[in-house]
Amino acid sequence: QDSAVRAAGLQSFLSSILYFGASVPFGFQAAAKMQEGPGTDGAFFSEVAKRKGHRMRFNLTSAVLNVLFPWLTFVAVFATMSFSIFYRWPGLAFLVVFLALVAPMICGAFAIRNERRGAAPDWLKFSAIALLVSVLAGLVLGLGNHSTNMKPFYDIDTLNEYEGVDPSKAKGQALMDAGRITFAPGSYLATNMSMGFKNLDVYCVAPVMKTRDQKVVDFWAVGMNCCQGVGAFRCGDYANGKARSGLRLLKEDQRPFFRLAAQQAEAAFGIVAPHPLFFYWMQDPENMSGF
Repeated sequence: QDSAVRAAGLQSFLSSILYFGASVPFGFQAAAKMQEGPGTDGAFFSEVAKRKGHRMRFNLTSAVLNVLFPWLTFVAVFATMSFSIFYRWPGLAFLVVFLALVAPMICGAFAIRNERRGAAPDWLKFSAIALLVSVLAGLVLGLGNHSTNMKPFYDIDTLNEYEGVDPSKAKGQALMDAGRITFAPGSYLATNMSMGFKNLDVYCVAPVMKTRDQKVVDFWAVGMNCCQGVGAFRCGDYANGKARSGLRLLKEDQRPFFRLAAQQAEAAFGIVAPHPLFFYWMQDPENMSGF
């Protein structure tokens, strides 16, 4: 009989691991019943049979709450904060996050209620924590992905696209809303008039020109750490003879340093840039990889 008691206790311990602690009270109570005498054996096995059916239903609910729901919650919050919903309707995106927080709040409330009633709240506690972590992880990672990868794309996509722009005639002030520009045939990158401004990183610029005697230059190709002094511009598709397009620089923290580099080029080569616009020089401005 002692061995039967130990076996029942071991069964209870293993059940608590596999079924989130739901079987601990039952297992030891059943073991205690067996200690009372052999007459309780039938009642014990009957109770075991009943408990098995209940346990199977309990596991299905636990699996859904503790595995599927947290992942779905993470994906939903991450997608909401990463893509166009947050860019266009940030208030709606944060409302989705707030609604997602309702699930861990409900699980936590039920866990506290069950604990006060003496029931086993372990799986509900785990559900509340897992869902809360899913929401917070989706929020933080989604915001990071949006800021780093998606926002530059959406910013460019909201601006206009111009084709056949003559850099010797067009004024930067008239194309302030340009996101992508394809310059007129014959336009070229004047790498011999490039300049770099160093402030920890090297901010490199080179004028986009159409004629050799051009004095007003409002369109500039730019890059980071890709030039060495004067006339050594190695940024973007500088070596591609088919490249005559630009993708607009929209990073506000970099623009002042590129402007200083352009001012150095103005002083060095006798040109003026009254309303400079900065672009990444490339053949295909639809390809934003690396920018």
